[in-house]
Amino acid sequence: MNARILKSIAGVMVVGLAFAVHPLLAAQTPNKRPNIIVIYTDDQGIGDASCLNPEAKFETPHLDRLATEGVSFTNSHSSDAVCTPSRYGLLTGRYCWRTNQKRGVLGAEAPCLISDDRMTLATILRDNGYDTAMVGKWHLGMDFPGPPELRDWSKPVKDMPLDKGFDYFYGIPASLNFGVLAWFEGRYAKVPPTLYTAKKKNARHMDYRIMPPYEKTPAETKQLLGKPGMEVAPDFIDNQCLTRFTDKAIEWMQGRVAAAQSGKPFFLYLPYTSPHYPVCPLPQFHGQGSCGAYGEFVIETDFHVGRILQFLKQSGLDENTMIVFTSDNGPENSWKRRIDDFGHRSNYIYREGKRSIYEGGHRVPFFVRWPAGIQQPGRSWNQLVGQVDLLATFAELIEAELPANAGEDSQSFLSVLTHPTSNPVRLPLINHSSNGRFAITERHWKLILPLGKMKMELYDLTTDPGETNNIAAQHPEVVDQLTKKASDIVLNGRTTKGPVQRNDTGYWKDLAWITEAEYDAQQGRN
Repeated sequence: MNARILKSIAGVMVVGLAFAVHPLLAAQTPNKRPNIIVIYTDDQGIGDASCLNPEAKFETPHLDRLATEGVSFTNSHSSDAVCTPSRYGLLTGRYCWRTNQKRGVLGAEAPCLISDDRMTLATILRDNGYDTAMVGKWHLGMDFPGPPELRDWSKPVKDMPLDKGFDYFYGIPASLNFGVLAWFEGRYAKVPPTLYTAKKKNARHMDYRIMPPYEKTPAETKQLLGKPGMEVAPDFIDNQCLTRFTDKAIEWMQGRVAAAQSGKPFFLYLPYTSPHYPVCPLPQFHGQGSCGAYGEFVIETDFHVGRILQFLKQSGLDENTMIVFTSDNGPENSWKRRIDDFGHRSNYIYREGKRSIYEGGHRVPFFVRWPAGIQQPGRSWNQLVGQVDLLATFAELIEAELPANAGEDSQSFLSVLTHPTSNPVRLPLINHSSNGRFAITERHWKLILPLGKMKMELYDLTTDPGETNNIAAQHPEVVDQLTKKASDIVLNGRTTKGPVQRNDTGYWKDLAWITEAEYDAQQGRN
């Protein structure tokens, strides 16, 4: 048997023995609300955690620790198969396709998708006594001071994390390929992005780098690199993101240790930029693992998760801090090359990757560790769960009521953490691809809905997790039932029980199985 699996099993047996010897430990609940940290990686496939993939070509010991000391959700899903909409769903408990963002992602500069009156993880926790911070990549839209040719960086950035419930922000506006790259703290760039660059060849991977030297104008960039320039600060270097974000996260938490120990908890949202392009591991990680630069980059990411764990232990906050670790979607297209070059499958046994409606596009790692609150750690939960479920889970955790117009697609999984025998059944889960196609999953059935010339597809994920055999023709009754449920979720403006909520727009053509008249009638639009 794989040595890694034996080690994991041994760890689980030790934990299980501890609870058998000390049964009261399993029944204890914390006396105060936990600190909460949500770590969100970028383009990390479910096969990029060694505890989930016995054939992984690199080790992720700190992610594995989250699993063996917490709960591993092995049937967990981002709400979309690309970055921006998944982040919206994670923070709001509402599907992003209900907004005006129907396909793809935002650039660095755009009206923020989260309206100021929309409840987020940060607002509900802040309003219930938590200090809140976001450190890392935002990618939900920001309002920069002035148009690109007339920026005034002495003025504040608006419509950004500080307006959506976060008390503190340090990070970057979007993915590195969209520009406006600087180390923003609060509403200001520490060093303004006054220079320009385009993507540069990456000597160690099939993608690109964002690193000096930079040019003074877009014209100079185009002359040198063949493409117009995107805004960048003189001190910005792509491979510094993980270190800077972890440093700032720890610095911010350090300032709240005393308050947390006295009963005022904190919430930290830590969205890393890895292993999204550019794949740029620091030199100290070169040569580690057996999956080239990509494996080294995941190893570096895992290293920084370990730094967070180490800080919590040293500060005395470890016991009553809940860590949620997950990724915004499946792996970038380079997953195909890694199979050929290294025998590593970032999508594990699942079909396709980022952007896809198939499982490889949205089935992602999902671990929750909370020593004071999780009973019988080391468990795996194999039933359906979505990232949209965090809002309802945190609300139940702090005993806060969700209003009718918040977390419309969010269902709590708290009982899975605190009661090992709990068996909640999740309402049908919607997934969405970058080309606008929908899927609905209920228990083991997954129905992919039609779009354009693409027809209905039905899969039994228990017997066919790789989605190789479309059995829609053999089970018309299942197709009809799931189609009706998908329609209800769209038309009611919510998945959960409650009054009908309006989606942010009228009918759009991706709802190929619903007529415009049906949509308008249920949504009250004329």
